[in-house]
Amino acid sequence: MEKQRCGWCVGNPLYERYHDEEWGVPVFDDAKLFEFLILETFQAGLSWITVLRKRENFRKAFDNFDYKKIAQYEQSKIDELLQDAGIIRNKLKVKATVTNAQAFIKIQSEFGSFSNYIWGFTNHKPIINQFEDYKKMPANTALSDTISKDLKKRGFKFVGTTVVYAHMQATGMINDHEVSCFRYNEV
Repeated sequence: MEKQRCGWCVGNPLYERYHDEEWGVPVFDDAKLFEFLILETFQAGLSWITVLRKRENFRKAFDNFDYKKIAQYEQSKIDELLQDAGIIRNKLKVKATVTNAQAFIKIQSEFGSFSNYIWGFTNHKPIINQFEDYKKMPANTALSDTISKDLKKRGFKFVGTTVVYAHMQATGMINDHEVSCFRYNEV
């Protein structure tokens, strides 16, 4: 029998694999949190499938999402990235990635880890929602508004409330799997 999945991923093998293996699984590892943050910022204004298709290219282009290396990128590396057809070549988003890596490191030094900081907004546990239809999920919430404002205050770019909400969904800070989805109780 076919597994019941969230409606947004059905029919695309790449989406289904991402949904089944990653989406909504609580992430506490700083490196993985940074990867998702970068991918979400590049997704702003585009579809998530566009980013997923280019994920491995992003991984190669951005030194395996190593925020310590990215924080040190100079203009020559930024110029090189802007010539890379394998990624989304948006000048503002590429520059924001460097800025965000620097801000990420500052948060780590203040809170001990980025995970401590970001999960602090949910008392270090996932928020469990109960949506029956993904089309009824919000694009943002009061909590994503709060986190977005705080990230911006700390120097982050391209972290609007919708990007933050998507990041919270992806990293399991909120469980937005449809209640009928086989992953709802698993995550």
